[in-house]
Amino acid sequence: MYYFFQKLRHYYNGKTFHLFIISFLIYAFINIIENYIHYNIGRHNESNYNIKFSNPSKSDWVKIVVVMFVFALLQGILTILVEGYWNKK
Repeated sequence: MYYFFQKLRHYYNGKTFHLFIISFLIYAFINIIENYIHYNIGRHNESNYNIKFSNPSKSDWVKIVVVMFVFALLQGILTILVEGYWNKK
């Protein structure tokens, strides 16, 4: 992961790299909360609109974090691509 961020830092220097990091972190923070809520809705879907919160197992947390990480990377990359496209106009 460190290697990946070093490559990104080399390719997108300065302001653009900071935009990537900020976009990645905000998406990751908000998405981990959303995924936790979705996990509990799916787990307790028979409870008639009442959400009961329970902690996922370690393997479920790994799945949640891996999926969130992939989409956070995509969010960060798409943000800098769109920002770069708009700045060229």
